[in-house]
Amino acid sequence: MCRFLFMWLTWMFLLKSCCWSVAFGSSSWCPHGYVQQRNREFLQRTDRFWEFEEQSNSWVEVELPFDLVSCVDDNCTKVGSINETKKKEEEEEEEGEEKEEEEEEQRLEGREFGGEEERGSLEKKVDYGGGVEENLDVALPLRKRVSLTKMSETSIWVTGQSGAIYERFWNGLQWVIAPHDLPISAGHAVSVFIVNQTILALSEPGNLFQMQLSENSQPIWVDFMPTGNDSMSRKTEQGSAIHIKSGVVSHDGVRRVYFCTKNGSLLELIEIEPPSRWVHHGRPPGADVAAIADAANIRPEVVFTISSTGDLYEYDRSSKPSWKKHVRKEILSRDASLMPSVGSTFQGQSELHSLSLFLLSKIGDLVERRLHQRKWKWIVHGSPKDHHLTSVTPVFQDPFNEKVLSLFFTSSVGSVFEYQIPKHPGTTPGNQIEGTWVSHKHPLDAKVARGIVGLQFQVGRIMFVLDDGRLAELHLSGFGGENLGPAQVNLRRKASVKHVWSVIDAPESEGWNAEYCTEERGPSNCITGIRDETNDVGTSRSITRKRKGSQEQKSYLSLGASETSHAKSLEEYSYPDNWINSNFHLRVMQGGRSFFLVTDSGITFEYLYAENVWLWLRHEHSTAMKGALGNYNGSLFLVDVYGSLFIRGRNGNDLTWTNCTSMRKGRQVIAGPPWDGIPGRAIKATTEDALFFVSKNGRLLQFTVALRRFKWKDCRNPPNTKVASIVDKEVFRENIVFVIGRDGRLYQYNKVTELWHEHYQSQHLILSRLPGTAMRSSAVSLKGSLFMVSEDGGLVEYHWNSVDGWNWIEHGTPSRSVTLLGSPGPCFEGNQLFLIGSDGKVYLRYLDQTTWKWKNCGFPFLEKMAAEKNKKVGQNNGDEMCVDEDYAASMEEDENINNHNKNCNAKVASTRPISFSEGSVVFELMDVGRNAKDRGDTMGMVAYYWNSNKLMLSKLLDICGVVN
Repeated sequence: MCRFLFMWLTWMFLLKSCCWSVAFGSSSWCPHGYVQQRNREFLQRTDRFWEFEEQSNSWVEVELPFDLVSCVDDNCTKVGSINETKKKEEEEEEEGEEKEEEEEEQRLEGREFGGEEERGSLEKKVDYGGGVEENLDVALPLRKRVSLTKMSETSIWVTGQSGAIYERFWNGLQWVIAPHDLPISAGHAVSVFIVNQTILALSEPGNLFQMQLSENSQPIWVDFMPTGNDSMSRKTEQGSAIHIKSGVVSHDGVRRVYFCTKNGSLLELIEIEPPSRWVHHGRPPGADVAAIADAANIRPEVVFTISSTGDLYEYDRSSKPSWKKHVRKEILSRDASLMPSVGSTFQGQSELHSLSLFLLSKIGDLVERRLHQRKWKWIVHGSPKDHHLTSVTPVFQDPFNEKVLSLFFTSSVGSVFEYQIPKHPGTTPGNQIEGTWVSHKHPLDAKVARGIVGLQFQVGRIMFVLDDGRLAELHLSGFGGENLGPAQVNLRRKASVKHVWSVIDAPESEGWNAEYCTEERGPSNCITGIRDETNDVGTSRSITRKRKGSQEQKSYLSLGASETSHAKSLEEYSYPDNWINSNFHLRVMQGGRSFFLVTDSGITFEYLYAENVWLWLRHEHSTAMKGALGNYNGSLFLVDVYGSLFIRGRNGNDLTWTNCTSMRKGRQVIAGPPWDGIPGRAIKATTEDALFFVSKNGRLLQFTVALRRFKWKDCRNPPNTKVASIVDKEVFRENIVFVIGRDGRLYQYNKVTELWHEHYQSQHLILSRLPGTAMRSSAVSLKGSLFMVSEDGGLVEYHWNSVDGWNWIEHGTPSRSVTLLGSPGPCFEGNQLFLIGSDGKVYLRYLDQTTWKWKNCGFPFLEKMAAEKNKKVGQNNGDEMCVDEDYAASMEEDENINNHNKNCNAKVASTRPISFSEGSVVFELMDVGRNAKDRGDTMGMVAYYWNSNKLMLSKLLDICGVVN
């Protein structure tokens, strides 16, 4: 057998040699196909490869991606790499998505995070008044990308769940927020490190960036990864590229940064200024580095790490061996596997000259590793009854409290606990300290994020991240809050002073309402806040009112907190047969150049301006369409009579139809967003762009459209009700979808945190189930309003500004005899809103300086316009009739228009109009042409309005003949 293999290998070698020797000749006796193989690229058909390991003298399967390295005399260079096949990546991505969706399902059903033991223990909780009450809380999901970093007492850096970076800075007058986002190409940010005034940011892919000043003194982010000049480059060059998972800054005076890489190694950054110095410390024998528990706080240059299996390791470069494992012999009676997380250290806590490292176990208990008289021992402190701890917040102690040390923890259900440990217990047997657990619970209608370490930025003031993306400060009553700066306070307090919560708003990147600072002179300046001297009293009043609103946070209710006794009776709401066609009959494709129209009979038309001519184009499909639900990047989203969602878009030079409902996890839909943006304002494209729809069973559906990587996601619905319609999708507030429930109340869905909130609403105010519209005058300011129609036909405004927060305003109707039909909108310039009355007329609600007024715009039927051009609706309130007399006279001379007048009902239909350009609106009339009526088509004429400096002009577009 061996001889045969030898002869076969020899023959193949000779064959290959001959082929190579004649490859450049004019002819060859080698098979033609074999010669061509030498120019072909390597075709990877598998994802399993092995590497021969000399130490173990065996083959070991490698993980992809894997770098191919050639080494000669310890000089190693990368010559290639093996990556995962596209099919494998897609399969893993789908598996990951399915796993996330399964976890989300379990979270919402209260069946996850912690196993059966945790779920059982969460059924009850301690009432710290002495009793026991039912615990209806479920474990919260783990939030990625969230972190808090202190630069100074006046500067706190935050990475939000959205991956954005912002700074909360005290400008001497008030706290302001400044954005510091990474470049889009860098990916989402997950944490920030500040070393000697140098700011580093870590991205989700594992790359490090440094903030520097550009030539024009503007802060920019530059890449800051290890280079070939680093001392650790040779050790890591043979492996894959370095990707950082997390890091910790030491506070031993040297101020170094220790990083945990994604492949489980310990990395140290010694010097930042060029040339930077990196040191690669490897990993413990037979283990990895999953988290850094302590960085040189217990002893200089000694690092404590936790492996993925829950073991504690100590790294000391000055000792041999460098890595030491802390064995858990003393506490084998309990599951003492440690949670990979940051710990907290104390010196002389229980005994003089002792050192303690407080950690958490995987089952949520507090565990202490204590060093005294050169001996280590384990101590288990446990956890609050029926609660599981998920993070420990390092704090510096109150110098005025000489009896108690305090540690702060977050639990899996969003509460904060304080563990009070007596200092120097003296002759306590075995020095086993029994501490006291104190519950600080959580802010009203909000919970603290699970597993996120808090930040103490001043004695007595600790910052936490909330699960909904906002911030919250736990502080002593009277010594903290949103409008109190880092002033030195007297902490010689009485025992009766308690900790209280103050909720702090987050910026729009997280779906909230905090506005960014400005460069303009004033109280919101990014550097130095200056009071408005011309109106000092008004400024003080504004600050006071803002503080009151921020503390109460009354507008956002936790789901189930409001008493919706009428929900059951309204839950039976059913859509009218023409609901889709009435609300999604028209859709703008390109402002001023193209819009789509879906007739009652299901035919899709496009009104297009091409080569200086307006054209009607017909888009054929095998099934009848019901309405146009959205527009994105030149593609139109339509729904057919069966509820299937289709995309009408270009594929090369051809127009094609794509069935989205037939895709994986596709759903049948009944509604979409009312608007695709604000007229005249550019839409910023991102890699996470998505449209939102309402399913037939009342759920909110997210359909990702960015980069044509289509994906469905079920966002579900608020508890106790189903979704009726979408009021606004990220026009009024980024990452927020406002919806109206079938119970007639307003809710919002946060795309970043995936949480639902209910907005405070009077029990007497019931909203109609029609879509709404958003009005926001500027992309810089968050001030604006949502407009909806009440169930009794009145106009309702939900207004927000930075001083008063959210407020409901009822505008009523144009007159006692007129109610509003259909959806409100569109709006223009942040102060003009169009509506349709029950009398078939168009009304304008506009803001005249600081007063809202009504204006009757009538309808474009000439004879009616001539008869009513001098009439006013509600003559006592000074309403105006906006009819241009010169334009009306020109219409009288138009024979075609007069012919239409004889056959058409020119009152405006309740079909939701659209904004065609920055100053024009397209309406549908109640017109039924004779031919159209005979064939059963209720499609009518469309009135085209645009704004002039004086009055409203009108123009009729005849499409009856097009339908025929």
